[in-house]
Amino acid sequence: MKRILIPAGGAILATGLLAAGLAGTAQANSDVAKDNMATTAANAKAIAEFWAENNGAALKAAKESNVWDKSDVAKLQTKGGYSADTKPGSTAPIGEEKKTAAKVQNVNLPKTIGKVFFVNGKGEKKWCSATSLQSKYRNLVATAGHCVYDTGTNSDVMNKWVFVPGYYQGKAPWGIYVGKTAYTHYDFDVYEDFDRDYAFVTVYNGVSLGGGTAKKVTKAAFDAHTGIKDAKDVEISRDEFRKAKLDPTSTDSYWVKRGERAKKVGPEYPGAVVEKVETSKEKYRDARIGKGEGFKFGEPITEQVSKADYDKYKGLGEKKSDNRGNYTITHYYVQSWVLPGSDTKFYKTEFFIIEGFAKDAGRLGDNVGGQGFAWNQPTGKYVRVFGYPAAPHPDGNKNYTGVTPKWCYGKTTKKLVGSAAKKIEEHVALKCAMTEGADGGPWLYKYSNAKRLGYVNGVTSTFNDQDGNGRVDYISSPYFDGETNTVYKAASSNWSGKIV
Repeated sequence: MKRILIPAGGAILATGLLAAGLAGTAQANSDVAKDNMATTAANAKAIAEFWAENNGAALKAAKESNVWDKSDVAKLQTKGGYSADTKPGSTAPIGEEKKTAAKVQNVNLPKTIGKVFFVNGKGEKKWCSATSLQSKYRNLVATAGHCVYDTGTNSDVMNKWVFVPGYYQGKAPWGIYVGKTAYTHYDFDVYEDFDRDYAFVTVYNGVSLGGGTAKKVTKAAFDAHTGIKDAKDVEISRDEFRKAKLDPTSTDSYWVKRGERAKKVGPEYPGAVVEKVETSKEKYRDARIGKGEGFKFGEPITEQVSKADYDKYKGLGEKKSDNRGNYTITHYYVQSWVLPGSDTKFYKTEFFIIEGFAKDAGRLGDNVGGQGFAWNQPTGKYVRVFGYPAAPHPDGNKNYTGVTPKWCYGKTTKKLVGSAAKKIEEHVALKCAMTEGADGGPWLYKYSNAKRLGYVNGVTSTFNDQDGNGRVDYISSPYFDGETNTVYKAASSNWSGKIV
């Protein structure tokens, strides 16, 4: 165990005492940091809808994690051999896949891998790589700690955190899995010690989003609804308009778009009809209520929009955004009374809520399986690493897009390696050229190409340039030891439940 604020002698003494007193674990549960993410099913559903709305617009807009900058991509330093703190151990994977006939050089990608998406403390939509992991309730995701805890904001958990296995260009083939509870090592949560840069997240049952039935409701029901909803301006006939209730303060608003032949008149003029005109919040606030020129036209309408629509909007409405990636525009309208001409168009605003938009997709492990877990394994053994690299190399060369997963294969370094950046002293490394976006991806020990299953024995944490040519050529992972297993066990036996 490494404690940044404890003298080395005290840390060694504590480790020795605990090793003598605890069989099969390296530390007590005090080494486990546990933090809530989406605390209610309603909150989790809203998070899933945030990412899935508008054909996955938010998913497509996310960029790869950018914890590492050019100065962090440095040469690893050899330190010496690593001593396991307990006996080696492992937990078997779940969901064995049907064997497939494949040539030796071909690699069958596991169904368990995907991307985690989140909004960081700056309000940026980001993603990392991750995998489904074996657990009692088949609801666990393994990734890097910096893909769960925002190291830029005193290690708060990321906002709107979800896992999408098999993600491809805005699509979620097995559903969206919202994080419920995050588990990591105390040293990472408190000290941002990247020797413990791993996290295990329990997720709710997956949600499949799309379709649904639009139900027409009143304006009051529309305003009260917290899920997916829509307001449509529907053109109607002149006769239908004449039969309607022409009260601009009513819940069903009838109004016109005047053409050039319309004449502006007062509200009491025979045959006068109301046009709604967008105005500023200040002018709406000062406007009178009732029927009259420049009076309020109904209640303000707030719509949630994409960042692209938010940026290009130039109207008079009030724009608001927050650090969780929410973008809204509130529209304010006042009355303008006209005598319709032959080119006047007549409208009615109709309000809808979407029912059945979200469907339960079941447990993560039941849908894609779950990799096994291993700790205190010998170094110098072959592992296969998967991830979605996307960032350019330090020299600006960009080999990857982040669209499809890539893999590396080789032996982990036999010696413990370290870097001054991020307090790293106890990592293992692998020769690999993947860049950011691959962080959080699993290091699979004893990976079966036929079964597409193995044992998670690390997660990609850092990217390194050993030969100094401006290209990433090694990646590193925390060494998974008995303390890692303690964190994993704390996470693996907790139930999450359904969202819908």
